[in-house]
Amino acid sequence: MSSATPTTTSAATDRHWLDRAAALAVRGHGGASPNPLVGCVIVSPEDRCVGAGHHRRCGGDHAEIRALAHAGAKAAGATMYVTLEPCSHQGRTPPCVDAIIRAGIARVVFGVCDPTREAAGGGELLRRAGIEVTHTQTSAATDVTAPFLWSQRTGLPWITAKWAQSVDGRIATRTGASQWFSGDRARALVHRERGRVDAVLTGMGTVRSDDPLLTARNVRCKRIAKRVVIAPRADLPLDSALVQSARETPVILACLPTAAAETQQALKDHGVIVHKGVPEGTRLDLRETISELATAHDIRTVLAEAGPGLISSLLDVDLVREIAVFVAPLLVGDDQAPPPIRGFAPATVEAARSLVLRGQYRRGNDMLVRYGVPEKPNSAG
Repeated sequence: MSSATPTTTSAATDRHWLDRAAALAVRGHGGASPNPLVGCVIVSPEDRCVGAGHHRRCGGDHAEIRALAHAGAKAAGATMYVTLEPCSHQGRTPPCVDAIIRAGIARVVFGVCDPTREAAGGGELLRRAGIEVTHTQTSAATDVTAPFLWSQRTGLPWITAKWAQSVDGRIATRTGASQWFSGDRARALVHRERGRVDAVLTGMGTVRSDDPLLTARNVRCKRIAKRVVIAPRADLPLDSALVQSARETPVILACLPTAAAETQQALKDHGVIVHKGVPEGTRLDLRETISELATAHDIRTVLAEAGPGLISSLLDVDLVREIAVFVAPLLVGDDQAPPPIRGFAPATVEAARSLVLRGQYRRGNDMLVRYGVPEKPNSAG
């Protein structure tokens, strides 16, 4: 039990250190899945960081344990800031609360309550041990934990829709030419992201126009993303780059149960995993099909690289939680050139879908703008 008396701190100080912890948590992107991204900093009574850590990989030490190891004896009497409530159960690793108590931490500030039945309750256990516990919500801690919370609550993966566009909102010319709107640095960032997600999702429109490979190249990969194709008729060409590489990197095709059996078998013979999705009339029920795919293939995070048809459908059924737009310094100026989404027709500005700006970054001559997509009311059930 800790006997130290923590220094009184302001709410602004708590938020500052929680934001530092959230910035650390992001470093685990790709390695920690299916566990949440978690960051932790340990701060002395003199308001100096004496320990820091993040959850690097599933099965490895949690952020709190890494921060405690970094702090050593300096953890006694200090305040721990962690983005997610410390776990209280024995899983792949021992409970973090036990290590926190043994280290003599005087105060714990966490940003998000653990939603899992097995791991929740760490805050209360720390209080019983005489440690001061404060739950302080910050947007940074909430954002970094959001994919885990979404998956836990809905069983659906966290989908980020990505596209490159001109300044005037076109993703190609009227002839379909789009290579390359974005520059080398922007494309390298996309490859890095492919090496951090569980799956890359596309549709048949993109396959026909671009014949993409959708693998992470010339970057360090933290995981090998499965490549998922939505193809209701199972009409993925056998000579496509995806099929030709299916034995090296997994390709999952989601089709209607009524798709031609011989076509499905030909794809299987080439190493493609065929998943018979949930029909909705003559189309696939995207929400149910992707929920099935997430469960069957352990998919928690998805990068959607697709054309306006699939992206618009994903948005329509509220499956997209984040949008990443690369804005290239180009003007197309053609009403016949395709936009990134279509099919929405709000009569007023108020009726348009509102987004939340998460960040904007320059990559060479391009701008990457990231938006959060708020959940529609009652969409997750």
